[in-house]
Amino acid sequence: MTSITTCIIDLLRHGEPEGGIMYRGQRDDPLSDTGWAQMRDAAGRDQGWQHVISSPLRRCRDFARDLAGTRDLPLTVVPDLREINFGHWEGLTPEQVEARDPGRLAAFWADAEGHPPPGGEPLSAFHQRVAGAWQTLIEAPPAEHLLIVAHGGVIRMMLAEVLGLSPARAMAGFQVPFACRTRVRMDLTPHGRLLSLTSHGQGAH
Repeated sequence: MTSITTCIIDLLRHGEPEGGIMYRGQRDDPLSDTGWAQMRDAAGRDQGWQHVISSPLRRCRDFARDLAGTRDLPLTVVPDLREINFGHWEGLTPEQVEARDPGRLAAFWADAEGHPPPGGEPLSAFHQRVAGAWQTLIEAPPAEHLLIVAHGGVIRMMLAEVLGLSPARAMAGFQVPFACRTRVRMDLTPHGRLLSLTSHGQGAH
């Protein structure tokens, strides 16, 4: 295997799905026409990616497959990169969640570990599966420049790993809008892997 000393990892959240704003979690809704346009705009024409990695859910996988096919890139779908399960909130708008569980939504975003969605996936379990997928990736990156197409929660958990944050702090501390781009750099040094966040936000380069 070719030795990699520096790896650039771009994280791209999916665009707007069909059905509009809701706590979608592991519902497998496809991208809307607006979502496709957001993703194509965020991806640009040529970012130098050499390998595409994706969540298995359609709002990520469909675009990742299209991009990989168009640019003749290998595609790897990683099941553990699916979004957190929001339990009884899945399919509900924020307004519907508030009406159903008053105050619970604000408590979740303030402390997702202490106030999980009813019937949902514990934050610790979500972080553990995403962190496991992340560690596998950085221990043996398949190329020097990667694109990961994933979800807002997944990107937050990856940033927790990069920055050494608690999962709850990462959930509360980052805005990750549709088609948001984030870049992480990994350098292999004599002292181990050095990870750094180089940019975060819409249109990041």
